[in-house]
Amino acid sequence: MSEKPLLELINVSKQFGGIQAVEDFNLAIYPGELHCLIGPNGAGKSTVFKMITGLYPVSSGRIRFKDKDITSLSSFKRMREGVSIKMQTPGVYEELTLRENLRIAIGNYAKAGGIDKRIDELIDLVNIRELGNPEVRNLSHGQQQWLEIAMALASEPELLLLDEPAAGMGTEETHFTAMLVKRLNEQGLTTIFIDHDMDFVSEIAKKVTVMHFGRKFAEGSVEDIKTNEGVKEIYLGNV
Repeated sequence: MSEKPLLELINVSKQFGGIQAVEDFNLAIYPGELHCLIGPNGAGKSTVFKMITGLYPVSSGRIRFKDKDITSLSSFKRMREGVSIKMQTPGVYEELTLRENLRIAIGNYAKAGGIDKRIDELIDLVNIRELGNPEVRNLSHGQQQWLEIAMALASEPELLLLDEPAAGMGTEETHFTAMLVKRLNEQGLTTIFIDHDMDFVSEIAKKVTVMHFGRKFAEGSVEDIKTNEGVKEIYLGNV
């Protein structure tokens, strides 16, 4: 593991009017990590993701990526730097086909003559070739999630953020998603994900950060977190 973090959040806070959504939050993500954020609803997890990607400006603090201050960069420029996200609700175009969705996602990231080749690479990367090329409205919720992961990979990111990638899935789809995330990480993709399913978290996470009321409550291995009495009280015992 590199000695320098790929991503650093330094005393980051976010206010919405009089509401303190995130307060003095620190996080360091190293190259090759598979890191999970957990916590009760409203803990600030998705707000952290949106600050990392530039969808929300920080109220205070700094964000560094690849040892560069990106606090003021636009979302588009952060994507160009190597940050990509798959949001909790699939952001796919249901009236278009699977390949048409990927064609849109690839956008300016592939030369005109190489777009179809890149689409095939992404389909194989997330192992969805057997789905064919249906209109996306005909895909299951889980299949749409996998398609969107492929779309998030179109920019060839160095850091992938996944907001509840297994939400709403059945057992088999959840297992497939876990294997997919692990495989991408094994291929070198640094990943941060949010999830509430501790079985899913336990299956893939290498490190876990627990948030509570917008602050870091605990951090460590999955076993450290599962045996932490404070975490049990605020989160695990209520699942």
